[in-house]
Amino acid sequence: MPLLGVNIDHVATLRQARREYDPDPVKAALICQQAGADSIVAHLREDRRHINDSDVKRLRAELKIRFNLEMSINPKIVGIACRIQPDQATLVPERRQELTTEGGLDVVKNFKRLKSVCRHLSDEGICVSLFIDPIKAQLDAARELVAVIELHTGRYAETKTPVSLRRELKNLENMTAYGIKLGLTVNAGHGLKYHNTLSVAEIPGMHELNIGHSIMAHAMFVGLEAAVKEMVVLARTDKTS
Repeated sequence: MPLLGVNIDHVATLRQARREYDPDPVKAALICQQAGADSIVAHLREDRRHINDSDVKRLRAELKIRFNLEMSINPKIVGIACRIQPDQATLVPERRQELTTEGGLDVVKNFKRLKSVCRHLSDEGICVSLFIDPIKAQLDAARELVAVIELHTGRYAETKTPVSLRRELKNLENMTAYGIKLGLTVNAGHGLKYHNTLSVAEIPGMHELNIGHSIMAHAMFVGLEAAVKEMVVLARTDKTS
């Protein structure tokens, strides 16, 4: 039964639409914490399009559950992470033009740069995770740098046909098992919604699911606490019970 990490970026996106002070993503994080989330995820982007420096400082100070900071390998962002000291830093690719993260890190291609950043963060006592596509070569490379990975579930979430859905889910199952065989802790996330989360949650050995947009969208209609509680039930459903 995986843990649930709730990404609060889109609360800050709504705030930034008016460049005002509400809704407060830290207040949202505390509601998620109360509703049963196991961790809070926030992406401090280089362009600060949603989460900002003040947000991450307050999250670090106020959260009682694990704080997972998504981030690029930009030296300034790495410096902020070292000062803030999140429980976990998840390294993700980042492009200014993208609407959201479009894929996993290419660990094979960027191995040397990632190795330096991973060592720097680890030396500060921060657990480091790499957000990667569910491809064996990427897992092999990641194993040399970190003990935790997050599999990009975008292809699974965006697939349109039953055949491709089964294929993508099977690949996630295979890569989760392979990651565990390598000694990695395997998390997953991106694009997961209320109708497609359960199948990923049931993958043997899956440690944590990180979900944001669908929870925040649902919260507009049922409230944030209820939306998180519904997703907690999906993530933690025990298929053997």
